[in-house]
Amino acid sequence: MTASTAIVRFVLDGKIVEIPDPPPTESLLQCLRDRLGQHGVKEGCAEGDCGACTVVLGEDTGDRIDYRAVNACIRMLPTVDGREVVTAESLSAPQDALHPVQQALVDCHASQCGFCTPGFVMSLFGLWLARPDADREAVLDALSGNLCRCTGYRPIIEAGLAMNQLPEPTAVWNRADAQSPERRARLASIAREDTLSIRAGAGFTAPRTLDELADVLAAQPQSLVLAGGTDVGLWVTKHLRDLPHVVYLGEVAELRTITQDAMVGRVIGAAVPLTEAFAALRSDWPELDELAQRFASPPVCNSGTLCGNIANGSPIGDSMPALLALGAELDLRRGARTRRLPLDQFYLDYRRTALEPGEFVAAVRIPPRGPGERLSAWKVSKRYDQDISAVCLAVWLHENDGSVVAARVGVGGMAATPKRALRAEAALTGRPLDRESVEAAIAAFAQEFSPMTDMRASSAYRMQVAGNLLRRLHLERQQTGAALRVEQVSAS
Repeated sequence: MTASTAIVRFVLDGKIVEIPDPPPTESLLQCLRDRLGQHGVKEGCAEGDCGACTVVLGEDTGDRIDYRAVNACIRMLPTVDGREVVTAESLSAPQDALHPVQQALVDCHASQCGFCTPGFVMSLFGLWLARPDADREAVLDALSGNLCRCTGYRPIIEAGLAMNQLPEPTAVWNRADAQSPERRARLASIAREDTLSIRAGAGFTAPRTLDELADVLAAQPQSLVLAGGTDVGLWVTKHLRDLPHVVYLGEVAELRTITQDAMVGRVIGAAVPLTEAFAALRSDWPELDELAQRFASPPVCNSGTLCGNIANGSPIGDSMPALLALGAELDLRRGARTRRLPLDQFYLDYRRTALEPGEFVAAVRIPPRGPGERLSAWKVSKRYDQDISAVCLAVWLHENDGSVVAARVGVGGMAATPKRALRAEAALTGRPLDRESVEAAIAAFAQEFSPMTDMRASSAYRMQVAGNLLRRLHLERQQTGAALRVEQVSAS
């Protein structure tokens, strides 16, 4: 491993910024405000919920610069090394002309106190760059991670719809300028070929290859493995924890890939952002559309990773019930050794996994979809967007000739870990999916789970909701079958 001088470099407003040996846990928000005077970037919640800190990161992917909105409050500064940072101040043009996103917010009277407005600007700017044809649903999705106490959202949504009707800027930050050779050249000039190794604090290392990552963790097994930081960031901002040596996965090219094979299925690397991981899963399993959309806001999904959600091991992580139901497996690596482990054997107890010291999750494997396989997944929470599940439940069924040949039921929020409902699966298997089998599966829940009562839901509520979701599965299948029979009769 060749350690570089510990300088974090990124592009801001057309200039290369260099931060020598920063504290590993310094956030991008702190750097922008305290070091660089970019005061439009605000701290509201310090946990990636309110969106006041939203900025857009640009990364050269080889054929273009990919721009994505992220939460600066929980994004550790060293993880933006080699990227471009765009803030609301960055959009200013000669003679202070407003960008179409900003002008639309003015025209629609979409700002009142103004504290949250820069974050809304950047969420909409990310959408403006990516979707010139953005409709209302796209605007709502882009703004799902931004909160406003004043305006009631209607004028902000109207601004999101109006921004693409305004002419593009003629100077900076039109869509052509965003991909200009000059911007790409600046990013190329700070592209790192060696390893970023920061000595401040407990230290920070960003290996460049999978082998190097394995060697670093083998030598320092007490290190904290950092992927997207959407949970670890809160350990710093909310818990005020001092972190051990941090090892960042985001620069390992082998971990940023998604592959597909007819026999193996999907293999999603540990550094693949949730945005891309869910897009791949939804193409195979469209039944996951709502769960993926409600998982988190775009800025959270643009930083967080699917494997990070898995390795984190939260009992209320929304991806795990669906992955358990799909029969996912994990690729684990420790030094030169690799092993394959079914996801349902990974969780041992609350926040305790089967990972050995120095071992890390390299990828998650999802088997290919076969004939007769169906999936249903639901998230129940107090809010539709940006909320933690009270119960998350996913059911995979393999059916043949009207009978359930095999079943997998993944459950979150009902135990100390994400868990398969094995007794409920047994009650569903070998019989038709009818009222009797569903009620037997619901009765089995009471033998398998003793959910806790907390601020999100009572134990009784969780148990009733889980049972009602199985009843919903039965009713939805009845409706689907009835619609299919009507279609067949009409066709004949």
